[in-house]
Amino acid sequence: MKKIAYLLTGAFMIASCAGQDDGKPVDQNATPETVNLYRNLFLIAEKGFMFGHEDDLAYGVGWWAEEGRSDVKETAGSYPAVYGWDLGDIGAERNLDSVLFDDMVRWIREVYERGGINTISWHLDNPVSGGSSWDKTPAVKAILPGGEKHAEYLRSLNLVADFFDKLRSGDKKIPIVFRPFHEHNGDWFWWGKGNCEESDYIELWKFTAGYLKNERKINHLLYAFSPDRSRMDLSTGQASYFWGYPGDEYVDIIGLDNYWDVGSTYNKKTVEESKPELVQSLEMISEIAREKNKPAALTETGNEALTIDQWYTKVLLQPVKENRERIRIGWALVWRNARPDHMYAPHPGHPSAADFLEFRNDPIVFFEDDIEGIYAGKVKIIKQEERPASAAQTE
Repeated sequence: MKKIAYLLTGAFMIASCAGQDDGKPVDQNATPETVNLYRNLFLIAEKGFMFGHEDDLAYGVGWWAEEGRSDVKETAGSYPAVYGWDLGDIGAERNLDSVLFDDMVRWIREVYERGGINTISWHLDNPVSGGSSWDKTPAVKAILPGGEKHAEYLRSLNLVADFFDKLRSGDKKIPIVFRPFHEHNGDWFWWGKGNCEESDYIELWKFTAGYLKNERKINHLLYAFSPDRSRMDLSTGQASYFWGYPGDEYVDIIGLDNYWDVGSTYNKKTVEESKPELVQSLEMISEIAREKNKPAALTETGNEALTIDQWYTKVLLQPVKENRERIRIGWALVWRNARPDHMYAPHPGHPSAADFLEFRNDPIVFFEDDIEGIYAGKVKIIKQEERPASAAQTE
């Protein structure tokens, strides 16, 4: 197949990253591969955005932990460029979605060695009540230094650090985008707005990042801040984004979780009516990222069960393409494929498969086989000029 390769030069990379400590993450001791990933996120956002999927290698619709399988790859001919994982139930054999932690370590290594990106969230059980992340019993103040549950939190945090320390390929530590205490401006998690004071949330973020970096020497993380769009008042501009923001020195990536504007059943507006607000939300994080010289990302999104026709091309892609001058995001990650009524990426035979393949073939959408050298000094974006409709079967 004929391919067009876009070689992004070192000079362009330096120009794009100027201002953020010459393109360095907030961890001044970040590993070289982590620094390169961070810098290359700027460059990718200038050319388009990567597609991501939660738990892509772990399971799909009708299968579980089968080596090499991926609903995304079997539908579109390539693995996603970005993978989401979760550390809920850390310390047990399996995480909160029943994925073996040992398998997760192996899959994260495979992703890294193929040139993909790993992101990790943490649905931590409520340390006060012992309930799930969704148990809203106030707990944040209790786990801060001096709190009655601080030692218990430290045990969990050390398990997280131990897990991160296992993520190696040869003598290289695998860079990870860590997204702790996400969607904190909503009230559905115990760390959320209304269940804790903003100052306590900020202290928790700072303590967590500082402990991992300085005490445990976990220096291969990029920290993503990701509030939820549904609880933002876009009429206030950027102000509603920053509830709980711990400061520029603690955040690498300006993220946003947005299910609200792309087909949420809780939103009474249609996707067409919501389109201007989706655009506004993505322009907002892009502008914040530009002002702070940080990459931006749509850290979670999706349409559950893909009930909306042409969701990928019309709802997700079209607004980004139509507003490319103002929207710059490194990736968009959709949620997991747990079962037919709770899946976000098509599987073979799904009615949205053809639309997904069209999305995959678009010049500004990057899957794993469209990028090379993301952990090297400069990234190369390889996008096929033509991809036959049968690509998913021929690759």
